[in-house]
Amino acid sequence: MQYMLLIYSDENTWTEREREQCYADSVQLTQQLKATGQYLAAAPLQSIVTATSIRVRDGKRLVTDGPFAETREQLGGYFLIDAPDLDEAMQIAERIPSARKGTVEIRPVVMLSGLPS
Repeated sequence: MQYMLLIYSDENTWTEREREQCYADSVQLTQQLKATGQYLAAAPLQSIVTATSIRVRDGKRLVTDGPFAETREQLGGYFLIDAPDLDEAMQIAERIPSARKGTVEIRPVVMLSGLPS
């Protein structure tokens, strides 16, 4: 069984030094998990200012800049896709069945060197 561990925090509480240390510690943890056969994938997300959210209502796509979720919605899944640009990513996001009742948030992924492949 696979699990995705989604980490939430207030990004404004991190200094740049703390963030870089967090990245380094995270890379170290991924190396440890890989050694025990538990590592599958890991990556921090870019700032919430880079987020785009998609909703489909009555067959129409609604785009919101930034993360958006009504309080009754919780993060319930994660699709990792490869798309050449945001427009292509939005086209894929609107095809996800959950977009008809919920929200699909699109976030670019920060690529860190040193993570195992």
